[in-house]
Amino acid sequence: MQQPPDLPGVLRADEIRRTAEWIAGLQLDTGMIPWFPGGHCDPWNHVETAMALDVAGLHDAATKAYGWLADIQRTDGSWWNYYLPGGSVEEAKLDTNVCAYIATGIWHHWLCTGDRAFVDALWPVMQRSLDWVLSMRRPDGTVLWARTADDAPWDYALLSGSASIAHALRCGARVAAVLGRPRRDWIAAAATLADRVANAPDAFEPKDRWAMDWYYPVLAGAITGEPAKARLAEGWDVFAMEGMGIRCVSDEPWVTASETAECAIAHVAIGDLSTAADLVRWTRAHRLDDGAYWTGIVYPTQVRFPAEEVSAYTGAAVILAADAIAGTSRSSRIFIP
Repeated sequence: MQQPPDLPGVLRADEIRRTAEWIAGLQLDTGMIPWFPGGHCDPWNHVETAMALDVAGLHDAATKAYGWLADIQRTDGSWWNYYLPGGSVEEAKLDTNVCAYIATGIWHHWLCTGDRAFVDALWPVMQRSLDWVLSMRRPDGTVLWARTADDAPWDYALLSGSASIAHALRCGARVAAVLGRPRRDWIAAAATLADRVANAPDAFEPKDRWAMDWYYPVLAGAITGEPAKARLAEGWDVFAMEGMGIRCVSDEPWVTASETAECAIAHVAIGDLSTAADLVRWTRAHRLDDGAYWTGIVYPTQVRFPAEEVSAYTGAAVILAADAIAGTSRSSRIFIP
């Protein structure tokens, strides 16, 4: 069995395994992994939890999670934004980043398992999803954020979501290469989109208040090298609360463990493993004995938000960050340029 990553003094392998088992314990018979017992599920965070299960060696549960997405995919290749445990749709919105992320997950699963049958089976699902995402492109190569149930599109693109889409397109192209089905259009679209993220920030809706727009272009590989290092350094004093974590917005002391862990992956991407390890260490304030993680903590009151919420995607982000630092799984460098 694949062993979980081990970071002595930060997060032990047995602790990571406990978190993965907590996530797997949430999984429904359908394969859906809700945020918490009785909670809803969105396809992006669902993929992230499946990736964490693979890192911990829980490959059957991860495969089942992807099977759920295949079962509920819409005929045009998209998914609704939120689903409830009974299978009903909670939010009838179609988000391009949410729909693209399955490509990152499929490439990650392939790296972890080398399961060709899985890739063959999921190829049509991934192909439909990425082609639907690219149907939402604007003339400048950016991708509109979302559209409503009646197909009315939002009129803008998002920076962090676009960085994630570019990464997903690159992952999808790698899957296509494994299958001998080259998709050069995905490669070209990813390159154009990443270039817009790196060099044309005005092409996106201003969201400077949010931490994701600070670190995600680095995490997703749209900004690399010295510009990536400069970007993370410039935003550190704005978003980092020393010893506590990363605040989700610049003007409130609201620290989330998932964004703290994702910021750790961004620091791995620039080669700063020390800061990355510190960030994962700071998420311990969110950790519970059963391996679950509080979603957010307000400082200095230490009130938890949303009220008393633990979330599967939060534990998953911590697992992926630990793996990126330790380099344990065959997929640990999926976010490293």
